[in-house]
Amino acid sequence: MKSVEGKSILIIGGGLLQVPIIQTAKTLRLKTIVADMNPESIGFQIADEAIIMSTKDVEGMVRESKKYSINSAIHGVITAGTDASMTVAAVASALQLPGIRFVDAEAASNKVKMRQRLKEFGMPIPRFAPVWSLQDAKDALDSLSFPLVMKPADNMGARGVIKVNHKDEIPIAFRHAKKFCPTGELILEEYMEGPELSVDALAFGGQIRMTGIADRIIEREPYFIEIGHNMPSRMPKDILDEVERVMAGGMRALGIHLGAGKGDIKVTKQGVKIGEIAARLSGGFMSAFTYPLSTGVNLNRAALLIALGETPDNLDPVVNRVSIERSLLSKSGKLLSISGIEETKKIDGVCEVFIQSKPGDIIKEPTNNIDKSGHVIITADDLETAEKIFSKVQKTISFAVDENFSITEKEINDQARLRFGKEICWVCKVCDGTNCASGIPGMGGVGRMESFADNHIALQEYSILPSYIREHTIPEIKTNFLGYELSTPIMAAPMTGVGTNMNFVMTDFDYANIVVRSFLQYGSLSWLGDGASPEKYKIMLDVLQRNGGKGILICKPRSDESLLIDRFLEAESLGIFAIGMDIDAVNFKTMVQKNLSSITRPIDRLQKLKEKTKLPFILKGVMNPEDARLALLGGFSAIVVSNHGGRVLDGMPGTARVLSKIVEVVGGKIPIIVDGGIRSGMDVFKMLALGANAILLGRPVAISIVGGEDAGVRFLLNKYSEELKQSMSVTGAKTLVDIKRSMILHKIHG
Repeated sequence: MKSVEGKSILIIGGGLLQVPIIQTAKTLRLKTIVADMNPESIGFQIADEAIIMSTKDVEGMVRESKKYSINSAIHGVITAGTDASMTVAAVASALQLPGIRFVDAEAASNKVKMRQRLKEFGMPIPRFAPVWSLQDAKDALDSLSFPLVMKPADNMGARGVIKVNHKDEIPIAFRHAKKFCPTGELILEEYMEGPELSVDALAFGGQIRMTGIADRIIEREPYFIEIGHNMPSRMPKDILDEVERVMAGGMRALGIHLGAGKGDIKVTKQGVKIGEIAARLSGGFMSAFTYPLSTGVNLNRAALLIALGETPDNLDPVVNRVSIERSLLSKSGKLLSISGIEETKKIDGVCEVFIQSKPGDIIKEPTNNIDKSGHVIITADDLETAEKIFSKVQKTISFAVDENFSITEKEINDQARLRFGKEICWVCKVCDGTNCASGIPGMGGVGRMESFADNHIALQEYSILPSYIREHTIPEIKTNFLGYELSTPIMAAPMTGVGTNMNFVMTDFDYANIVVRSFLQYGSLSWLGDGASPEKYKIMLDVLQRNGGKGILICKPRSDESLLIDRFLEAESLGIFAIGMDIDAVNFKTMVQKNLSSITRPIDRLQKLKEKTKLPFILKGVMNPEDARLALLGGFSAIVVSNHGGRVLDGMPGTARVLSKIVEVVGGKIPIIVDGGIRSGMDVFKMLALGANAILLGRPVAISIVGGEDAGVRFLLNKYSEELKQSMSVTGAKTLVDIKRSMILHKIHG
């Protein structure tokens, strides 16, 4: 290698992931010219010269580099950790520097062009279709099989990438991907099941040299969040040999003959397949941190030499250690403070700690690899030791978060109204069924919505009677449901069919996961429905399993009992807390539309179904004392007084009208839950005063999730729980058991 000291290198990008290559260039005594659109970029602080220009503005970067080169030579151009290979290729071509063709850089940047080029060369890839419109996506289903992945054709960091399990999820997946797509072009491709590897390689002198293969850890479906990677890969040698062969073939197909290649490679049952290959070194701290720490090889140095037209040296590993990167994830909310950073840096084995969030930031649940609070790099002799070190890190570093950050009811409602669309839900000031935008499918009720409306009317006929001449009380709203300690008597009612009923505002998985996760974090439980679609229950069980089984699956009263038993046994095997059946979902409209049959059953047949599982079994949809008596005799664990939110039959009474009689029959022998028309903590108090042990909340939860996701649910639970405590405070009830019928007054009957 000839000396490169004194030569100039143009580095496209001045962010955190470009800092290592800038620093390496400085050690080679190169003159560093860094280009970035952000005047405050960290790279500018250590560079010799700065060019303020967007890394994605190809024409602008060519213009500025030509202008710079009039007075001072540029000997090479490079990027790392950012998707700017088209800009690099254009500048290299304009200044006659070492590099690849622009058309090849474009093929390595645009996922549609990449797939087309790889297909042309016979490389192993999933079936795919380019997508510009929602109709394109729907048309593509004729040739593609689920599960699928929708992603922008021109973005990185898993931004806008989402898994699609069913055709009903296509619209929301399309909208999600579009939000992160600069040009509007998307790609829909078949999902590749199996482990994923991250591969770095260098091309020079007619050869392609693999310079690192790591195991990626991808979680949080339907998104693809890389929470870390392990270097080196623990895959068997024969698999790694195949990965290298496929990676090299893909680079040749894409024309990456000079410089770096970064591949996401999947190991499937059908063999090794290409996820994507970019014409740059990897981001995600692999090429700059974990690979050098694992092998002693400086990849940035090698890439810089290639960019300057030199042959890289010192590519053979000199050490053999394990190095891992792990993401640091804060809870959602407003970040108040971060503690333990300096202590973390002192932990033996911790090499680097990067913090991206700062106090005052609003932290959201990550949907891509950019939405993270930080990263830690760890090195050890083996993976087990590295994992133990990361466990210490998790106990040392702490993100203090206000989980109820400045979100208002108006913001939640405005966002929900926008996302639902005018045909689904107007998010009325009072959700009472008198002015619904939709019936069923939708957020409304059947017929003239009299049942829906009477749920609200029946509750409003009661007033809360205060009592002030007494000892002062501080209310406590903790309770117990079937042995599970609840911090509030408010649980989430089962609501499914996000696509059918909610305008595809999100996937069923997303909705279920948010409601279960949020209620658990608050100290309560969610009830999930198996939905009209026969396979929808699998999504619900998946969500419950991911959340420790802490939730309840309610099944439709399907005539095919084998389908019911399958659900019961699968729920039991996964450790789900409880199951049940909404016995009122007979001739339910969405079931009828799908040609699925639901039936009523006598108590002996219900008992036989109950005996198929050891789980607590709940009957939901009880509306008269006789059904309550039979449920009690049948040994069921609990009942839910419900008219299904007015979605089964018009002309039914509101649940508050029938609750007291049912309570008399049950006599406190099993828990009684109630839903229907509850729109405040005062309404919760009224239902408890009428004898319910706890309540289920439906439409308000749906509006809160659609309008504010986790933060929306927290706001709702805080609001209702605080209103419940206020109601208890003015009546003198210290605990939920102290709430009595005498604390409310019927406006007509007294």
